[in-house]
Amino acid sequence: MATKTVSEKTLKNSFKQWFFWNGCSQQAETMLGMAFGQSMAPVIDELYDTKEEKAEGLKRHITLFNTESQVGSVCNGIAIGMEEQLANGVGTAEAIQDAKVALIGPTSAIGDSLWVATIIPLLLTICLSIAQGLTTAPWVGALLYMLVYPLGTYLLSWRLFKLGYKAGLEGVQRFMMSGQLDKIMNAITVLGLIVVGALTANFVTCSLNIDIKTATQVFDEASKSYVDGTISVFNLDNLLNSVFPKIVPLGLTLFVYNLYAKKNWSPLAIMGIILLLAAVLTAIGFIPGIGAFV
Repeated sequence: MATKTVSEKTLKNSFKQWFFWNGCSQQAETMLGMAFGQSMAPVIDELYDTKEEKAEGLKRHITLFNTESQVGSVCNGIAIGMEEQLANGVGTAEAIQDAKVALIGPTSAIGDSLWVATIIPLLLTICLSIAQGLTTAPWVGALLYMLVYPLGTYLLSWRLFKLGYKAGLEGVQRFMMSGQLDKIMNAITVLGLIVVGALTANFVTCSLNIDIKTATQVFDEASKSYVDGTISVFNLDNLLNSVFPKIVPLGLTLFVYNLYAKKNWSPLAIMGIILLLAAVLTAIGFIPGIGAFV
């Protein structure tokens, strides 16, 4: 009996089915299960001969499955390798299911930390900075993002897909047990915090318009005489920034994070409280003796 293998054409077809359609059938019952089954359909069709075998193969891949789609493509590669072994009489269908369930947690955590929380914000920061810097052609930043994001996503997913197929479950397990995964996660966490800090400092704007001024005589160089003028005797923003630069935007960011992550506030409620704070602080700025002259 000839050994059954998955052709390169079928591998690419399976990957494209996952890459382009992984979120199209997401729902509460099986999450990405239907999309996973769709991506495995070309593989099942090539490996098995009878209608019953193909039906059983598809059924075991439309069960509950959820992960971060880009990094999670390694799960598809591993499942294809195990299906290839099963078609040649090695392993069991239950082992394939167990492997998929075991990979949900690690691939989700790595994918969310590496791709969603680090690479995408970093790329957005670079492209936004380019758009702001090129005042005559701000569209370059948007165009760069439109090219780099899909291409980078495709290449990362394809490499991990092939890695899962070639290394198999044992190879991925050895990598996780080697301690390298913890080092990568720690590095990603630090990089993610740096990116979030940079985003906060550059794109979050918030000031406390409390500026106490007093009337005084100012020397005018043009007329070589003293004229009526004002000087600032107390500016809250300057005082705070001299102690901790950008502390007000940082405080606002942490406040919003606490409301969203810890208090489970909705985005609309958070926007409402920000508008309320803006109105209150703006009104304070016009209170005589604070925003006006004294």
